[in-house]
Amino acid sequence: MRGKLKIRVNERVTEIAAAPHTPLLYVLSDELQLQGPRFGCGLAQCGSCSVLVNGEEVRSCVTPVSAVAGKSVTTLEGLPAWYAKQKKLAKVPALHPVQQAFIDEQAVQCGYCFNGMIIQAAELLSKTPQPTEAQIRTAMNGHLCRCGSYPRVIKAIQRAAEAAR
Repeated sequence: MRGKLKIRVNERVTEIAAAPHTPLLYVLSDELQLQGPRFGCGLAQCGSCSVLVNGEEVRSCVTPVSAVAGKSVTTLEGLPAWYAKQKKLAKVPALHPVQQAFIDEQAVQCGYCFNGMIIQAAELLSKTPQPTEAQIRTAMNGHLCRCGSYPRVIKAIQRAAEAAR
């Protein structure tokens, strides 16, 4: 049964017409035309569909849209504004430091995993501004990269931590 539901995505409140049990990922991609979160496994095992809900990483492929009512959802597209709000910046940067670091370190190959990797790294740095390599590895556990670019991902997160200082 479809109904009207208001959700906040990237600081914008939108009324959507979806059944309450519809996966958040489908609403983000199909109704809101956001391309950051991606369908990977559909089982919350790969991380490609990750988003932030109230600043916490969640897998949108298994999260019903009704679970985010009254909460703030941030996608890859909204990370710069989320970062600016966190840091109380007067101007929103073009990219979140993690996004820029992924570019600088050439951490993305095929591009499938990068959404989840960046979302998870942004959450990590919001809670642990100067993580150790072990903390980065632990945080990124559960995010699968088919190309095996993990060493560059670690370097990118370290670079983002330095840039955000």
